[in-house]
Amino acid sequence: MTATVSEKQARQVAEAARESEWRKPSFGKELFLGKLRLDLIDPWPAGAPSPDAEDFLAKLDAYARSEVDGARIEREARIPDEVFQGLAELGAFGMKIDKDYGGLGLSNLYYTKALTLIGSVNPSLGALLSAHQSIGVPQPLKIFGTPEQKKAFLPRLAGGEVSAFLLTEPDVGSDPARLGTIAEPVEGGYKLNGVKLWATNGSVATLLVVMARVPDKGITAFVVEGDAPGITVERRNEFLGLRGLENSVTRFHDVFVPAENVIGGLGKGLKIALTTLNTGRLSLPAMCVGAGKWSLNVAREWAAERVQWGRPVGQHEAVAKKIAFIAATTYAMESMLDLCCLIADDDRNDIRIEAALVKLFASEMAWQVADELIQIRGGRGYETAASLAARGERAVEVEQILRDLRINRIFEGSTEIMHLLIAREAVDAHLSVAGDIIDPDAGLGRKARAGARAGAFYAKWLPTLAVGRGQVPMGYGEFGPLATHLRYVERASRKLARSTFYAMSRWQGKLERKQGFLGRIVDIGAELFAMSAVCVRARSERGEHPEGVELADLFCRQARLRAEALFDALWDNTDTLDVKVAKRVLEGHYAFLEEGVVTAPTDAAWVATWEPGESTAEDVRRRIPRPLRNRPARLAQASRRARPVRVVRPGPARSVRVDQGHMVVV
Repeated sequence: MTATVSEKQARQVAEAARESEWRKPSFGKELFLGKLRLDLIDPWPAGAPSPDAEDFLAKLDAYARSEVDGARIEREARIPDEVFQGLAELGAFGMKIDKDYGGLGLSNLYYTKALTLIGSVNPSLGALLSAHQSIGVPQPLKIFGTPEQKKAFLPRLAGGEVSAFLLTEPDVGSDPARLGTIAEPVEGGYKLNGVKLWATNGSVATLLVVMARVPDKGITAFVVEGDAPGITVERRNEFLGLRGLENSVTRFHDVFVPAENVIGGLGKGLKIALTTLNTGRLSLPAMCVGAGKWSLNVAREWAAERVQWGRPVGQHEAVAKKIAFIAATTYAMESMLDLCCLIADDDRNDIRIEAALVKLFASEMAWQVADELIQIRGGRGYETAASLAARGERAVEVEQILRDLRINRIFEGSTEIMHLLIAREAVDAHLSVAGDIIDPDAGLGRKARAGARAGAFYAKWLPTLAVGRGQVPMGYGEFGPLATHLRYVERASRKLARSTFYAMSRWQGKLERKQGFLGRIVDIGAELFAMSAVCVRARSERGEHPEGVELADLFCRQARLRAEALFDALWDNTDTLDVKVAKRVLEGHYAFLEEGVVTAPTDAAWVATWEPGESTAEDVRRRIPRPLRNRPARLAQASRRARPVRVVRPGPARSVRVDQGHMVVV
């Protein structure tokens, strides 16, 4: 039932959904255009203090330490009911929901710090809360919902009901133009039919955001009751990591959705999804930052105690380099994330590029951090925590963190898709003036007008790429020992812009197929953004954390080496040969290499097909029962024990009611 569309149609759908205007300045956009706009991020944004948010973090910390057993979640492959209940009582399901609707109204900064904290106990908890709030029902309603929709749904979600986001289908991933779920108009609303795959929280959610195609109107977003007749949770999926994740295959058969549950208007679904992800992507790097901090702690303690060849292993250069990489990279990931959150909170800048860059950078680098940690731990890094504990050693979940982190390179846009998405934004200025020149469907008149616009634009822009502050010996002197790195960023930014312009001139419309080149352009931009973030942060914190300058300096030196290698690979690479060989592989020319092994079975399809109709599978949805009693008092006691330096003010009293068998905290 998947729609059949051409490559051109797929691009048109994606292009129509993206935000085409830049109403606010963007540090990332300017960076790709060859301008280091430090004024947009320096001085480091202060952020608004929030005693309520600090109190919540203290209570969450106490709860995570005293009440949550991360090993149990891993062992049983499920988050216990009482953890859902405890998080609900704390208000964790309403972190991003405004106080007017019963939520905590946390800023992006405090929200990501909460995810970093709870995700360090078990990443499945971070995934639960972030999928619920960053891409589930709360965020789309916050941006696009009507007052009536907010009043109807947000208090329920703030109280502990769980939401999920359903876009992906068995044969539709990052190409939504082929969406097969249909919303057929009927009296009073719409009738949904289709199957959704990989719905995080799908097996426990009571409210869903569902993307479906309305005939002649396009992809539309709906709020759907999870218990609506005709919905069947057919499977709970199992994964390499995140074993506690409640991720489903969900079927819709003649599911009625009232017209008032349309979010943002007909045909606006994909735009809503992409807009939601602009800030929603900040949740994933929060968990990567948590993984980096956790890994650094394990690496430091283990490498200081474990002795080999007469010295602690951390004193051997081969291991020391790995520890230094973990420390510097964690500092950079946290700097990028905090900066993105702060400029998102002050609402002065457009952060769509920056948020995408930190998602891309953090997901890739956190994976490398975990890989290096396993190497530092040696054989114990490959051994499970349960096995270590069984023979009397500290139960450190190093192999688990590697498995849990791997999905981040795929979640919310794979690395390859993120490269293309960011690259599209990076060349937006070029396409806006020269798009018709490279458009094969444009007539001579349109091409002529585009040529005139492009000539005027490049006559002003190209001279700015020749010289800059990065060539001044004392440029950025106010940054002290870090000034040399910012001078490099400024020079590299102009070089990056020149490289992009040359590529546009050389390949024109074929540039979109040069995905290796575009990926390197984006990766260079990510390194430059990270370098900028650590320099500005280190300068702002030099009174409180003077050692931050050392970490910033180390990170920048490492990042420069990576960036220079990427610059070299822009023009000296095997991309063309890679594509040629891959084509021949697909044609079977090298099948002889597959001989001599037992290959995977061939008795099932690579991608399962589905047909509309009533489900024949058992409904495996999970319902969370009534919460336990007297937990708030125990949490208050635990909070005082866990955070003696903080005063935990008791929050407002909460009562519990049960609606249709579902727990709601009010």
